[in-house]
Amino acid sequence: MRRLATPEDIDAVFALYMHEKVVRFLGYDPMPIEDFRAIYQALLDTLCFYVYEREGRIAGFYRATRYPGRIQHVAGLGTLAVDPAFHGQGVALAMVSEAIDALKTAGVKRIELFAESDNAPALRFYEKLGFEREGTLRKYYKRAGEDNYVDEYVMALLFD
Repeated sequence: MRRLATPEDIDAVFALYMHEKVVRFLGYDPMPIEDFRAIYQALLDTLCFYVYEREGRIAGFYRATRYPGRIQHVAGLGTLAVDPAFHGQGVALAMVSEAIDALKTAGVKRIELFAESDNAPALRFYEKLGFEREGTLRKYYKRAGEDNYVDEYVMALLFD
């Protein structure tokens, strides 16, 4: 079940965000919770940051932002992660499917996202959902402790 994240969710979101299998594919390098608080508050302030619960705990999260003006028919999907303890249990599929359905119901005609070129499981997952690769942002992403930059793929799912 999805719901808007609350200030009380910070510990669970922080633990998942900083998990060694998750943090390398999100936008920030590992940090202490004190530094994460401002980032988390900015996510809450968007009113577009959702947590997904399973078995009474946060199993994942994502941000779904509808764009303004002439592109109000477009939404961005990002800051998406699933707790590794729930990998292989259909959480990602359920969570992202709910997000897509909610956006589609709200009149969105295009959902776009960015995915690292070295995140093969995510790329397969998004393609299975119908997202198509539209472009490459070359040398877009650099992780702490790594020498090389990573390409980022722009992907989108379109509705009639």
